[in-house]
Amino acid sequence: MDLALLALSLVSFLFIALAAHRIGQLVSYFQLPLITGYLVAGILAGPFFFHFVASADVASLRFLDETALAFIAFAAGSEMALDELRGRFRSIGWNTLTQIVAVYLMTGAAIMLLAEQIPFMRDLSTAGKLAAAILGGTILAARSPSSAIAIINEMRARGPFTKTILGVTLVKDVLIVVLFALSTSIAATLLVGHAFDLGFIILVTFELLASIGLGIMVAQLMGLVLRAHWGDELKIALLLLIGYIVFAAAAELRDWSYENLPVKLLFEPLLICMVASFWLTNRTPYRSELRHLLHRVRTPVFVIFFTLIGSSLDIGIVLGLLPVTLALFATRLLALFIGAYLGGSLANDPPQFKRLAWMGYITQAGVALGLAKEVAISFPELGAGFTTLMAGVIVVSELSGPPFFKFAIRLVGESHLPKDIRDDEILDVVIVGIENQSRQLAERLLEHGWRVKLLDIDKSHVSSAGDSGLRKERWLPQISAESLAQAIEPKTEVAVTLLPNDEDSLKLCQILYEDFGITRQIARLHDYMLVDDFRELGVHVLHPENAMVHLLDHFVRAPQLATIVFEDDPEHDVIQVTITDPSVDGLHLRELILPDDVLVMAIGRRGHSIVPHGYTNLHLEDELTLIGPTDSLEEVALKLGY
Repeated sequence: MDLALLALSLVSFLFIALAAHRIGQLVSYFQLPLITGYLVAGILAGPFFFHFVASADVASLRFLDETALAFIAFAAGSEMALDELRGRFRSIGWNTLTQIVAVYLMTGAAIMLLAEQIPFMRDLSTAGKLAAAILGGTILAARSPSSAIAIINEMRARGPFTKTILGVTLVKDVLIVVLFALSTSIAATLLVGHAFDLGFIILVTFELLASIGLGIMVAQLMGLVLRAHWGDELKIALLLLIGYIVFAAAAELRDWSYENLPVKLLFEPLLICMVASFWLTNRTPYRSELRHLLHRVRTPVFVIFFTLIGSSLDIGIVLGLLPVTLALFATRLLALFIGAYLGGSLANDPPQFKRLAWMGYITQAGVALGLAKEVAISFPELGAGFTTLMAGVIVVSELSGPPFFKFAIRLVGESHLPKDIRDDEILDVVIVGIENQSRQLAERLLEHGWRVKLLDIDKSHVSSAGDSGLRKERWLPQISAESLAQAIEPKTEVAVTLLPNDEDSLKLCQILYEDFGITRQIARLHDYMLVDDFRELGVHVLHPENAMVHLLDHFVRAPQLATIVFEDDPEHDVIQVTITDPSVDGLHLRELILPDDVLVMAIGRRGHSIVPHGYTNLHLEDELTLIGPTDSLEEVALKLGY
């Protein structure tokens, strides 16, 4: 294919990838993984449906595959930070070992037993079938670090169970890539009919050690890029280029050795890239920089990679292999349970952990699909059928894994999500820290119809509210859920923390979030040491000095808006309204009849801010920020919710 055709194929595919990205966002509304949308888009665009991408185009875009595989290896290695796994090494070690052995043996045996039911395996020799079983068992033993981390972050999970699951996931993927390098050497020997002798053992040992050594060398090259004072875009491009060169060089060496040497050298590029990022993460000061850059490019790389895989899948083979796919998935679940229970028993884990741990290891994604793609490239004898079979099991695992993992986290009590509290029509706020500013804030909120509670942990700050209209100010004997339950309304929507000690403020915010379901919180800090901990809870953080600078900046650049928001303008105001009227659900913003002098400035939905336009869909529980005359805003609030 000449450069003009390659460029045309690339541009066409990038348009399809953009569509795949939107489809991924669409399926996420149905609580499905993003990669499911990417795969579906690739299947629909591929040569077996709408023919937007031909088989020749998929083959010509292999360089995108290899670059994405390098990224996946970099990302997996960067998550393997040894200092984050301390304290659970015994449990992590035993669980990792028993699960790899159980899944490798049981799924490999299942592939051998089902060989006659798998079209691409029927005509293989016994040695060829064994090679496919070895490679398949290795891939099905892999896990998805990115999916595990995403679920842990979503559930705000922490505790020994979560730490073990994450540790096993990270360690397992490193070992799986090593095992895959060994398996490819064994499979190559089986497929060409060579004997297993001392020379073979020496060759495989040399290939593994050489791959590890090359990975450390690649880490030094990547370190030069990371330490340079260049923009993120240039650094990302160079890191991806390095990854592609690793894959291209490994392929060239494999072909050259096959033609010029008595042995075929298989330096595993995935292992080289993973070792490189593992080295950078644990042996250099560039861990944060590497993770930052990989995170920035993660979405486009995954869109391209999974869309390409979808384009290469033969839907006829997928449907034909469905019974085999489900049988392998069931075998994998059984193997995970056996491995997790045995590993937990050897590590003396609590009985509940042993029964539930298997639920945390179901999900598969990037690494497993990357290995399957590598097999298709390295072993044409197995063809696209092997990748299709593995992709089918991986997709089923990706769909079923997250709900199981979330269920297990809830059962062991390590989820720290906000308590589900249904709001009422009266807006409640609790202000902790009684001083002149908190009393003034309480007075202003009362004027706008809020129900206010003032609390303080210092008894000397608590006094009668007098004739201000406030409820009696309360002394909080200690920062605990029990004390707060006696002092505040159970359906409080907003909390403001003005305590003099930032650690006390953080503890208070965590309790209000987890035990009272208060997700809208504001905290005044005295320094920035704990700011990341507050922001993990979604707390709006104010620092007095910086707040004053931002205020002055708004008065300079947007004086009219600043006057409305920050000064006492009796005619205009800014409010936030939560949509509770079912008749509004599903309407476009342009279909909402609002007073002409009211403007929708922003829409908040599930923690994300949306810049509104006429065709923005409105949903129940959306939070609309409105600006306009006070009377008109009251009219809108009555219409939409509260």
